[in-house]
Amino acid sequence: MIASDFLVAARDGLVNLLSDGLTGASWWQIVLVTLVMTHITIASVTIFLHRNQAHRSLDLHPIASHFFRFWLWMTTGMVTKQWTAIHRKHHAKCEQAEDPHSPQIYGIKKVFWEGAELYRAESKNEETMARYGHGTPDDWIERNLYSRYSALGVSLMVIIDVLLFGAAGLAVWAVQMAWIPLWAAGVVNGIGHYWGYRNFEASDASTNLVPWGIIIGGEELHNNHHTYPTSAKFSVKPYEFDIGWVYISAMKAVGLASVKKTPPQLMLGEVKPVADEKTLEAIIANRYEVMARYAREMRAAAATELQTLKAKHSDAKVLETARRWLHRDDDKVPAEARAQVEQVRAASPVLTKMHAMREELRALWSSTTSSREQLAADLQAWCRKAEDSGIEALRQFSFKLRAAHV
Repeated sequence: MIASDFLVAARDGLVNLLSDGLTGASWWQIVLVTLVMTHITIASVTIFLHRNQAHRSLDLHPIASHFFRFWLWMTTGMVTKQWTAIHRKHHAKCEQAEDPHSPQIYGIKKVFWEGAELYRAESKNEETMARYGHGTPDDWIERNLYSRYSALGVSLMVIIDVLLFGAAGLAVWAVQMAWIPLWAAGVVNGIGHYWGYRNFEASDASTNLVPWGIIIGGEELHNNHHTYPTSAKFSVKPYEFDIGWVYISAMKAVGLASVKKTPPQLMLGEVKPVADEKTLEAIIANRYEVMARYAREMRAAAATELQTLKAKHSDAKVLETARRWLHRDDDKVPAEARAQVEQVRAASPVLTKMHAMREELRALWSSTTSSREQLAADLQAWCRKAEDSGIEALRQFSFKLRAAHV
């Protein structure tokens, strides 16, 4: 009788455990906990794997570093060396045939839906691991647990989820397992090189998805990151928000992190009579911001010129295409839009001149043979030409360049 009662009690207890778990949480509490846990995972990826390990843009206290390693082992099963090596190779070979996950190479559908498979395939490339995986953790626990039994952590996680939330814990675990493949492998690696806005003309196709980096921990600001890959802070504009940087700042305040690098800022002072080598140094150090400012001037000049051309009954479709691409570098203009852009430039001496001057300005830091003195002389010549061009936008931009300082 006693044994029978014990079995009944055990059965009822097991049923209750599978039904409600140890917490007895309601559905909205389970959803809330799931979102919190997946956000911690995102924060672990962007702060530890990305900014600390792959790019060395900050140092982490051992306590913080090990927490992130443990959490990622439990919630993703990713190996630090593999993730770091693959990401470093992505930057080194971006948009080239060797890029592990470029939508420009594989297509957006492949990277978005099968980004995790591309990651797993590259993780088996021993050459990639050897060349790009240096400097990652190689202590006893890494060798004997995290790397050796990478699947053990996620197996323990499913047990913990079921114990906490009952059968609903399986759904919680499924969301945890899908979170990084969806947001990191699919959205950031896929859409982040396919669609969005660009602050800077980086050499690749990277884009900022939205100006508020919250859901993916700041990784939404992907064009900013590819422009300044060694920066611990991804936001660069006043309207942009990088929640990963907020966490890093909080960790810094309590001694858990130290920042090594942030994006450079173009400093403007008094306008010098003549641009000198210090001016050149400031311009080269802030070349992406300089070209972004020039692009804004190009957009403003284009708006005025396009209104004039519109009044002359030019093709509205051609003008709209030109408006979208006139301020972009030639190699970033789609092939199907180049004829329209050239057509509008040819009809506007102002836009033709501004485009030519942009290419001459970019040559200042593209040259690999000119001496520092020669480049300074070239900058002075550029400023004189801009101020004598009769185009007010170029004249004002030259003044800003002569005001730049380090």
